[in-house]
Amino acid sequence: MIKKILIANRGEIAVRIVRACAELNIRSVAIYAEADRYALHVKRADEAYNVGSDPLAGYLNPRQLVNLAVETGCDALHPGYGFLSENAELAEICAERGIRFIGPSAEVIRRMGDKTEARRSMIKAGVPVTPGTEGNLSDLQQALSEAERVGYPVMLKATSGGGGRGIRRCNSQQELEQAWPRVISEATKAFGSADVFLEKCIVNPRHIEAQILADSHGNTVHLFERDCSIQRRNQKLIEIAPSPQLTPEQRAYIGDLAVRAAQAVGYENAGTVEFLLAEGEVYFMEMNTRVQVEHTITEQITGIDIVREQIRIASGLPLSVKQEDIKHQGFAIQFRINAEDPKNDFLPSFGKITRYYAPGGPGVRVDTAIYTGYSIPPYYDSMCLKLIVWALTWEEALDRGLRALDDMHLHGVKTTTQYYQEILRNPEFRTGVFDTSFVETHPELTRYSTKRKPEEIALVIATAIAAHAGL
Repeated sequence: MIKKILIANRGEIAVRIVRACAELNIRSVAIYAEADRYALHVKRADEAYNVGSDPLAGYLNPRQLVNLAVETGCDALHPGYGFLSENAELAEICAERGIRFIGPSAEVIRRMGDKTEARRSMIKAGVPVTPGTEGNLSDLQQALSEAERVGYPVMLKATSGGGGRGIRRCNSQQELEQAWPRVISEATKAFGSADVFLEKCIVNPRHIEAQILADSHGNTVHLFERDCSIQRRNQKLIEIAPSPQLTPEQRAYIGDLAVRAAQAVGYENAGTVEFLLAEGEVYFMEMNTRVQVEHTITEQITGIDIVREQIRIASGLPLSVKQEDIKHQGFAIQFRINAEDPKNDFLPSFGKITRYYAPGGPGVRVDTAIYTGYSIPPYYDSMCLKLIVWALTWEEALDRGLRALDDMHLHGVKTTTQYYQEILRNPEFRTGVFDTSFVETHPELTRYSTKRKPEEIALVIATAIAAHAGL
């Protein structure tokens, strides 16, 4: 069993991994840039090391991170999500230095990170993909020709892309011509590669993803699916497990496709296979070779600790569950509480958190790294916390979500909390039938009232009086 893990990440996912280590009696080693000196993951880990004054460089230097793992006596490295989590070089260096990488092999990361190679692998495995180019585009003229072949609208995508970056929808030849240099530039800056490909745009699909686990003993299972259709500009906002939109037959089919996809590339550890669902047809979109931000809701409906399983798999142990033993119960919803202002085009709202009260009660979970007095740095993702609710029925989960969002008080920065409450009250959303166009077709939901409730005003006054009295 692994004895000591270097966590090559920050924020709430680093805290999540620290907790998993504590439960497994594994020592945890945190890293931090100067901007994160007072971050919660630094306080919670068994050890913590400064990786430089630059807010990003230390988190993005694979050789430095592996060297630190070796120097501090770690026998494993967990990359979390984001940063270098899908970086094949990091996995390669870990292998060279005798450090276990808690994730798939470098070969698989590279293969599935290349979107055109991933498409070819899925076609070979019999997994349906959207119509598009077989490989990378050589120039704009080829892009225009392929677009005419598959028909507009089309998606122009960075081959090494992810996280909603390096992607543009093009509804016409003119839009494709305009998008071409932008996507090339964004892909080069974000991923170090100018390679792009093109595929048919599936208009207003459901975004469904399946969680898989695979060990080194030939066992691969799925933990059912998550619905990630509530998103803005390809960035997920609210995630749901299981999807309220699937029939049992669709659920079984997508789970089987995900397992087939993982087995086709020799996958090992936790991963997510993402699909688009439109007019009854399912299309492979991509595979994320890491733990997902929204792994929490799968844990809530199955009772399986995904991060714990990641560590067990990397230790060479078999999966602790078999497919026939995995059941799901109820519905779980995750809200990404971002430091953004929905009333101002979701403008980031970084700054000091003056007061934070976590929600609680039955079926409520919070994964976060914030606390009262913490200053949110402007260098990273704007997510403050993940609020997760679980209930036996869809309607109960919606009502619990409203209650938990109301329970939570986060002052000092603007957040998406009230916006999510508006979504939960929306009659269309409450039916459980929606697609990726929901946010853009409901702009009225950002025009909620910001007037405070009487009890909130009373709380602010009481806090001010107590502070003035030195209580």
